[in-house]
Formats: sequence, C-alpha cells, structure tokens
Amino acid sequence: MLTLTLKSALTVPLEAEVLSPDVLAGLSPAAIRTLPVMLGKRQQRLEDHFEIDGHGSDEIELRGDLSKVKWIGRGMTRGRIRVVGHAGMHLGAYMHGGVIEVTGNATDWVGGEMSGGLIHIRGHAGQQLGAAYRGSATGMTGGTILVEGSAGVEIGMRMKRGLIAIRGPVRDFAGLQMKGGTIVLMSGGELRTGAWMHRGTIISLQPLHLLPTFTATCVYQPTFLALYAKYLARFGFTLPLGNYRRHMGDASVPGKGEILVWQPPAERTSAAPGPLDGAAG
Repeated sequence: MLTLTLKSALTVPLEAEVLSPDVLAGLSPAAIRTLPVMLGKRQQRLEDHFEIDGHGSDEIELRGDLSKVKWIGRGMTRGRIRVVGHAGMHLGAYMHGGVIEVTGNATDWVGGEMSGGLIHIRGHAGQQLGAAYRGSATGMTGGTILVEGSAGVEIGMRMKRGLIAIRGPVRDFAGLQMKGGTIVLMSGGELRTGAWMHRGTIISLQPLHLLPTFTATCVYQPTFLALYAKYLARFGFTLPLGNYRRHMGDASVPGKGEILVWQPPAERTSAAPGPLDGAAG
C-alpha cells in the first residue's frame, strides 16, 4: 500500500489529479515524488506537499486535512483510495471504477459525471453531488455514491444512471433535471425536490414539500426496492419495505419521473384503501 501524508495545512487549493491508482500504480518512490501538482498557478512536485511511504500501488491511503486538495481520484478505473481526513472538490470526478472512502467530510462536486465505481463519505458532503458540470447535458451515468451525513444543493443534477444514498438531510433542488437513476433521501430534503426531472426515481423516507407540478397517483409496495434494500444493507443503510406514496412529474417539463415517499405503518388509515390511500390533500 502507498501512504501519502500531507505535510502542512494548505491555504491555497492544490490540484492533484495524480492522486489516482491509474497514475501511481507501479511507480517507484522517486517517480512518485516528482509527479506534478498545481498550487494555484504554480507547478510543483508531489513531494513538496506530501510525505511518501511505499511504492506505487492500487491501494492508496491519503492522510491529513485534504479539504483544499482537488481532483483526488479523477477518472480512476480501478483500485482503492482511502482518505483519512477531509477531501476537497471534484473527488472522484469522471470516475469509471474502483472505490474511494473518506473518513471525514467532502466538499462540492463529489463524483461529478462519474460512470462507475463506489464513493463512500463517512461525514458530510457539499453541493452538486454526482451532478453534471456547468454546460454539460448529463451528470452521473453509473456507480454509487453513499453519504453518511448531510449534503448540499443540486445533488444528482441531470444524472442519468447510478445510485445516490444520503443518510442526513439535503438542501434544495435534489434531483434537479434528473434523466434517470435513483436517489435515496433517508432524512428527506428541503424545497424543489425533483424540479424539472424527466425520468428517474427519488425515494424519501421523510415527508417532502413537493412542487405542485407533481401528482400523487397511488400508494403501493414497490417490489424493486428489495434489490436496493439488499445492496444498501451491505453499507449499513436501511431501506424499509412496505407502502410508499408515488408522485409523478415534473409536469412542467413534462416529465415521467417518480418520487416515492415512505408511509410508516402508524400513519396508515384503518378504512378500506382507495387509489390514493394516505395521500395528502
């Protein structure tokens, strides 16, 4: 395993696309030390900022407060990166495969336009998780992003495939302009969830303030959720099976997306169920 430890706290963002198994695997310590990084507008060497222990490997551990280190794991296709601390912007952007784990928090654009692999954030995440970059038509197209804490605005913006699951609350515009894929909100979201979504599924275990362009259609038990529940249980995420209220939209696009809101047993009525049993008026 290769271990890199940040020497001192950064006050200027450090762009370090070389922190990827695809770049580091097989390199000698001497070659690793001379890899280029950008501190602001100045090109420097990796050894200027990191203590390096070990040879190049598919298993990489990064230590320290890397909240100002950008592009960790950019475009990686294999291997594992473990960040013991915080991670900076664009973590796992354009990722195709492999695993990234962060023991602390991550900032904005985690998994931007990723197409495969797994990113697991133990702390909180910032904005535009799994989203499309400005001017791009499509965001995340595959893979999994898991966040134990909260997340910011526009998670899953324009995502087409893949899975995002967030244990804590999220901010506005979750699933903005979604084209496909699945977002699981275990603690709900703020306003405008699913705005302008075309397709895809958003699952919320808490009530949501939905836009008026979403229509409640039924309460039912989605059988496909059993597959997601089994997969997420491997990472300690519990997705309950049972009744969900289904909302279709966003009609302003018009779109065919769906938002499923969990209906706890205590909230179900004892009367004979109708097509919108338990639906809000």
